[in-house]
This record gives sequence, C-alpha cells and structure tokens, in this order.
Amino acid sequence: MERIPVSSSNIASVGYEPGTSTLQVEFNDGSVYDYYDVPEDTYTALIGAGSVGSFFHSNIRNTFSFQQV
Repeated sequence: MERIPVSSSNIASVGYEPGTSTLQVEFNDGSVYDYYDVPEDTYTALIGAGSVGSFFHSNIRNTFSFQQV
C-alpha cells in the first residue's frame, strides 16, 4: 500500500485502501499497523487534521481493530 508522509511527532506516514477500507499507519519508530473497516471520510479527515496524532488517538486508535504488519 502506498503511504503519504504526514507532519506529526508520532506518525510518519499513512495510506488507505478503499477496496478493503484498510488504513495503514507507519509510526516514527518504524512500526506499521493496519486498521480495518475505516471509512474513507475518516481517512480524509485524518490527513486533513490540524494535528494528525491527536486525530488518530481520538478517532482511530481505540475505535478500529488493527494488526501490526
């Protein structure tokens, strides 16, 4: 999955696969996680957020199932 870099103290890049509604997040420590059943508008809001990290923690982290890649 192609990811785009984001400006965040915790997150390096994010990507989204519309066909599977999978959000992929690469953290600054190099770890990569897939988050499942994420609506595309949530991804759009994430990349447009004033604080990507805050949006992630408030709206994605404890909301969607995930797995480390």
